[in-house]
Amino acid sequence: NKAGQYFACIGVQREIKLKPKIDKMVGIDLGINTFAVCSDGKSYSNIKPFQSLELRMRFRNKELSRTLKGSIGREKARRRLAKLHLKIANIRNDHLQKVSSKIVDENQVIVLESLNVKGMMANRNLSKSIWDCSWSEFVRQIEYKSEWYGRTVVRIDRFFPSSKTCNICGCVNENLTLEDRKWTCSCGVHHDRDLNAARVIL
Repeated sequence: NKAGQYFACIGVQREIKLKPKIDKMVGIDLGINTFAVCSDGKSYSNIKPFQSLELRMRFRNKELSRTLKGSIGREKARRRLAKLHLKIANIRNDHLQKVSSKIVDENQVIVLESLNVKGMMANRNLSKSIWDCSWSEFVRQIEYKSEWYGRTVVRIDRFFPSSKTCNICGCVNENLTLEDRKWTCSCGVHHDRDLNAARVIL
């Protein structure tokens, strides 16, 4: 790879055993402030691997731009930058693998949003944070692990207003904005935005 690492790929065949069936379903709301909030109250933090190493990334990019093209120093700087990119990718993938495995282990039916990630990336204020979350990869991991272990994945309609709908009475709050993290429904119930969305998704 670009970081100068070499890999030996060995193909193996193994039997994947189905996990025992359990009587539990969960709805999952994906977000930026909190990576995933489940309808049972569990939440998984957003570790933000790129943002946590962004200053070092800027330093490495500046270091590379100051070297001469074709020089040994430039190749060393390029490799240091590639290793940092690899470190960020590894941290992110490790987090996604652990969270997706835990969710698949603990639930028989998993209900997810159908997010338009490409469309959301058009928002310049949020695009970097959305990219750092890797929602699409997370959903992909849940889907293939569910197929392996005999779990069921359900995707709700992309345009269903899960965040704006009260999970108690079903009333839709059309005035809810992205800044509103908590809101009170006309039925009098006070909601945490993400937890309510996860319960509505379920």
